[in-house]
Amino acid sequence: MTIDSILKSGGIGVLATDTIYGVVGTALNRKTVERVYRVRRRNPKKPLIILIGSVDDLKLFHIPLTAARKKILRRLWPGKVSVILPCARKKFAYLHRGTKTLAFRLPAKKDLRALLAATGPLVAPSANWEGHPPALTIAKARKYFGGKVDFYANAGTTRSLPSTLVALRNGRLAVLRQGAVKIDKSGIF
Repeated sequence: MTIDSILKSGGIGVLATDTIYGVVGTALNRKTVERVYRVRRRNPKKPLIILIGSVDDLKLFHIPLTAARKKILRRLWPGKVSVILPCARKKFAYLHRGTKTLAFRLPAKKDLRALLAATGPLVAPSANWEGHPPALTIAKARKYFGGKVDFYANAGTTRSLPSTLVALRNGRLAVLRQGAVKIDKSGIF
């Protein structure tokens, strides 16, 4: 089976994102998302970052795209910035975990965007158990997850920082985590 067919059928695996290795699975399948939480030993109250293949994928989550929001997203994406947007829909409670927000990232990496075009949005937390260092190699990821995932896609050693995490609040950027893209407190990068 190919990686995209494994993911479309609800499987999970480890692959290099645009930043570091992540444990990926389709964001639109509740059982898949719960499996990612279990395998990763992630706090069930913390939402996951969702990778999207295009800005239009936000419509799948009923995220309104105002002119102001589009302008900000065009400045940030594609790139290594994850943006927290409001999503109060009960239908997506398994993703937002009661926070009524979701974090999205539109990667610049073309092969990853091609995969996302084939699979749809993917949850993609870093490849490690919560509280442990992220796996920078497939060998390290295997030590964490062994046979608990359906595939490993080796891309050598990843050398990026995790994504920068920002929230859009009242039309302004709030930096929650500095990462691969440096953004100052005023939202300028």
